[in-house]
Amino acid sequence: MIEPAHPRISIARQCELVGLSRSSFYDVAQGESAENLRLMRLLDEQYTRTPFYGVHRMTVWLRQQGYTVNPKRVARLLHTMGVETLYPKPRLSQPDPERRVYPYLLRGVPITRNQVWSIDSTYIRLHAGFVSWVAVMDWFSRDVLSWAVSMTMDVGFCLEALEQALGMATPDILNRDRGSQLTSADFTGRLETAGVKISMDGRGRALDNVFVERLWRTVKYEEVYSKDDGTPREAMQGLEEFFQLYNRQRPHQALGYQTPATVYFGSYV
Repeated sequence: MIEPAHPRISIARQCELVGLSRSSFYDVAQGESAENLRLMRLLDEQYTRTPFYGVHRMTVWLRQQGYTVNPKRVARLLHTMGVETLYPKPRLSQPDPERRVYPYLLRGVPITRNQVWSIDSTYIRLHAGFVSWVAVMDWFSRDVLSWAVSMTMDVGFCLEALEQALGMATPDILNRDRGSQLTSADFTGRLETAGVKISMDGRGRALDNVFVERLWRTVKYEEVYSKDDGTPREAMQGLEEFFQLYNRQRPHQALGYQTPATVYFGSYV
């Protein structure tokens, strides 16, 4: 990730090393105002506590905290953060005709082995901003197979996480949300080439990807909010340590108090 104050490597060279154009970096670096960043931090924490709050409830809640905001501003900030309320919503817009829509394939399907993965993205807050984060999780074991962090919401870091996971195994089905990165031709084409069936969350049904939604809550409460990292590099180091603990050391009640890694790799024995 880019460190503007790095003593030896210029911003131009850092952008070249991570495959990011300098114009994209400066667009991201300009970012939101200090007040909007403060509001986004508050919205992020409140959403983690009450994911069923919509724009109007979030607006009322912020006003109760002493902030003068209107629903339009709150809606924009939530959209910037990739936040979607967990309740069915009316179909108010038509899908992008260039993006293929896939059915949800997992309703009523018993998960008895490492046959289904989920991929989803969210925002991880820093002390003075946010970075994008994507993770691939195995449904059967809850093992986080791969993850990646980016300063921009392009498809590149999603493909990076997918390639890391496919380097270990190939699932029958991969479930994903409707994010633009995950519906791009590059992303869906890679899955089709690997012979993976694509399942897509239903419109307004974020709970179709419930295991990843629970993962976001765990990571934010136990890692992100407790540390308040200042740079993307610090966030990456913290996430690396967290997932070593999460996958390999922490017993999960839903797994009979085994670790995700034990269940994931044990299913291949």
